[in-house]
Amino acid sequence: MKVASPSHTRIEALSHLLYTLDTSIPKEEALQLSKDIFQKTEALTKEFEMTSPPQYHNFLVNIGLKEKGLCYHWSDALYAYFTHKSYPSFEFHLMGANIGEYWTEHNVMVVVAKGMPVEEGIVIDPWRDASRLYFSKVKEDTKYVWKHRASRGCK
Repeated sequence: MKVASPSHTRIEALSHLLYTLDTSIPKEEALQLSKDIFQKTEALTKEFEMTSPPQYHNFLVNIGLKEKGLCYHWSDALYAYFTHKSYPSFEFHLMGANIGEYWTEHNVMVVVAKGMPVEEGIVIDPWRDASRLYFSKVKEDTKYVWKHRASRGCK
């Protein structure tokens, strides 16, 4: 799968959404985090050798033709990466929907302003649209009913 570079408009849109979590967040930090999220998504797309649609990629992983690329591979990789980066205004969490349901479970990373509830955060989901980064406020993502996955290591 050819990896398309994100447009400046999409980077700015995510940056603005991150900034709206708490307007005391420095705009430069929100912009840097947005760029970093898109860059890491691009790197993981190459690492996972993603194919489209994502359900087909899951099939390839499940039969052993691909090593990684399931939704939890994405969320875990993003979470591990960003929890070791320095973004003083932000926290990173894991959320899941339909937890334990083999065919419909879905996992994402969520970004929140430091100290804010995870339900107030932003869903970061590169799996859903086959490496094209999906992002929205948790409450506006009506496709799923998200639950915090604190048991998976996040606070």
